[in-house]
Amino acid sequence: MGLRISAAALADRLSDLIGPRASVARGVLDQHGQSESYYPTLPPDIVVFPETTQEVVQIVRLCAEADAAVVPFGAGTSLEGNAASVAGGVCFDFARMNKVLSVHDSDMDAVVQPGITRKQLNAELRGTGLFFPIDPGADASIGGMASTRASGTMTVRYGTMRDNVLALEVVLADGRVIRTARRARKSAAGYDLTRLFVGSEGTLGVITEITLKLHPVPQATSAATCGFDNLHDAVDTAIALIQLAIPAARIELLDDVMMRGINAYSKLGYQETPTLFLEFHGSEAAVTEQAQTAETIALEHGGRGFAWAKAAEDRSRLWHARDNTLYAGLGLRPGARAVITDVCVPISRLAECLTETRRDADEHGFTAPIVGHVGDGNFHMLILIDPANEDEIAGAKALQARMVARAIAMDGTCTGEHGVGLGKIDYLQDELGDAVAVMRSVKAALDPHGLMNPGKIFAGGTQP
Repeated sequence: MGLRISAAALADRLSDLIGPRASVARGVLDQHGQSESYYPTLPPDIVVFPETTQEVVQIVRLCAEADAAVVPFGAGTSLEGNAASVAGGVCFDFARMNKVLSVHDSDMDAVVQPGITRKQLNAELRGTGLFFPIDPGADASIGGMASTRASGTMTVRYGTMRDNVLALEVVLADGRVIRTARRARKSAAGYDLTRLFVGSEGTLGVITEITLKLHPVPQATSAATCGFDNLHDAVDTAIALIQLAIPAARIELLDDVMMRGINAYSKLGYQETPTLFLEFHGSEAAVTEQAQTAETIALEHGGRGFAWAKAAEDRSRLWHARDNTLYAGLGLRPGARAVITDVCVPISRLAECLTETRRDADEHGFTAPIVGHVGDGNFHMLILIDPANEDEIAGAKALQARMVARAIAMDGTCTGEHGVGLGKIDYLQDELGDAVAVMRSVKAALDPHGLMNPGKIFAGGTQP
């Protein structure tokens, strides 16, 4: 791929279209080429800030004429280099397309633009009695969350973005605008294009509108923490909660290394042992019953120091600590960057996968805190490295490769929620085999010139 015209000429044409909302300022370009992970800065040639779907259409058509890559960008919180501009081109920053277009209270859904973040959305919904529950920790944009099929801490109760996106408006590589579905809660009309684009990481089209399923704000909420002597007992507690159909909203696990990090970062005094963070939603009576049952189960599995947080400020402090695990983990080795990776396995294999991964990291001398959404078998590891040390980078990548191979051998996946991006390209074939060729065929049909977020999901062009 190479620009048919110079980047400067393309920037001039884009400036004619949207004025100063097309930028070639070095600081802006570098900001849009960075990642939360260890990847080097991979900036675009131009950053645009569209305000309407029609502007997106016009810019995509200009990119097609110029043979320029199209890279959608939300809040910049992705962890696998998902929005890196590996081929330069034009980065679409959706910060100005951040409106709630409509809320249908009686149907419990909303139509939003891609640039709105989950916290902004829930602030807009305040007073409706409804909320959007998908919480990946970071204040990610809804468009980015749809593109990466995000999930997070409440998945065990409310599902992933796949389960909560009802319909999309998408601009295709040739500038056509399609709607993937209507607002009905179910449909048997043709291919499920909504779920095709959810998780496609911008490689098939640019999402410009999202119709979301909303949920009632729970009448009561209660949270708790409980420490354990080892990872196995903590995971067994989570499995018991799931198997007994206790409707927990969150079941999070932080290992002893991560607990040490959040104590230092958030100035807390938790036990520095594997710890479950729990939350329950429902009526006052239901939450009380769930909490009591959970405490009993935890104690039966060796839990200790069980502590409840019913007051809003106490719950906020608890989940603030959980949501800042990236920065807490980085604080364990000042100046380090993190190779941030995740896998997901059937919950019955989770304790085995977790303990083997923890042992592997320790044996190879890495500071590598672990945090997991153990209610659905998903966990993350932050492998802290000196970004200037090639041996450490290679060792961290090898550790990640063994972690992924372990998960796939257990009938799991190389990524539970980060997406493939740049970091998991090498593992997709091992996990899905010939299905990858089918994905390539879909990519080639919708993006024959390979302009939509190139270099992501699979390497080596667009042809099967």
